[in-house]
Amino acid sequence: MRFILLLSLPLYALDQITKWWVLRHVHAEELVVVIPNFFSLVHVTNTGAAFGSFRNNNWFFIILSCVAFVFVLALLLRRRSRDTLRDVSLGLLLAGIMGNLTDRFLHGHVIDFALFDLHIPFAHPWPAFNVADSCICIAVVCFIIHSFKKPPGPAESPG
Repeated sequence: MRFILLLSLPLYALDQITKWWVLRHVHAEELVVVIPNFFSLVHVTNTGAAFGSFRNNNWFFIILSCVAFVFVLALLLRRRSRDTLRDVSLGLLLAGIMGNLTDRFLHGHVIDFALFDLHIPFAHPWPAFNVADSCICIAVVCFIIHSFKKPPGPAESPG
């Protein structure tokens, strides 16, 4: 559990610090170019889910996030054996849930700020996101990789 906290809490803090900085230094809908034609900072609000889908459903996502938070905590507490990839996935998921849930409670929406332009048709530009969103996406990828791992079976006898 300590490993999870050492992963989750710094990422949660990074998420909240970067959002705080954006709130103080980037005006709504302003574009601050960091790397021309590739990366900019913006100040975008999102009351929905990924890529702005399901807008104006903040309370639904607050409830969903609370349920997910409790579910992740339950998984962490009933841990039977050490599985690093599973622990990393849950730690990232916990950080992401806490980051966006804090936004929803404090601001009534999630603050997105990272805007990449990958110069390809479906990602020109990629929708704005934040550190918490990144944690959730990486957690999902880790869970998918984890699902392909062969579970340890009973010891096979030579035979």
